[in-house]
Amino acid sequence: MSDTGVDLDGRRLRTRRSREALSRAAFELLTERGLGAVAVEDIAVRAGVTRRTFSRHFTSIAEAILGDVDQDVHLFNEALCRRPAHESPLVAYRNAVHDWFDAEYGGERAALLARRWSLFQRFEEEPELFAGYQRIRIEGQRESVRIIAARLGVDPERDLRPATAVAAGAGLLISALQTWAAGDDPSGLPDLIEGYFDTLVALTTEFRTEESPS
Repeated sequence: MSDTGVDLDGRRLRTRRSREALSRAAFELLTERGLGAVAVEDIAVRAGVTRRTFSRHFTSIAEAILGDVDQDVHLFNEALCRRPAHESPLVAYRNAVHDWFDAEYGGERAALLARRWSLFQRFEEEPELFAGYQRIRIEGQRESVRIIAARLGVDPERDLRPATAVAAGAGLLISALQTWAAGDDPSGLPDLIEGYFDTLVALTTEFRTEESPS
């Protein structure tokens, strides 16, 4: 790799670390005070950066709090792009969930899952955060549709397969997240995700059997 490439990778790493530090600080202040009592200056001080640095990364406090969620969506779609071309759309989606989850919440990063669980539990009492999450989720799903359409070499406005695969995969993931956030086990998300996808497989098999000519 050239020196320029090394410098670029270093800048990307510093940028990600700054975003993560700001998001972490924003979330900590949210849990301590509630959204209405958090100021940009407070977040910058907690993260050890300037207000100007905050403004380079985020346009609002809610966006900073949701920064990790936004990053997760991008990382998931990157994982989806990397899945082998021979996988069917829904299989690729399920495997991309595994790849993303293992990379972001496996090993030493497992403790981050508890923070994400606490954030999801806040959505009911903080409508602004929930609205921001919905925007992030919808845009992420649109990008997933574009990725799967490119994998299949089709126009997603004419071919229903990309949108159908994403609707199914994202719907299962959202259901798992909702069940997880309503429960009391911060570490239980992987089993819930597996359970929902396995249930879809079982239901699909039942549907095909019942639809087959007798």
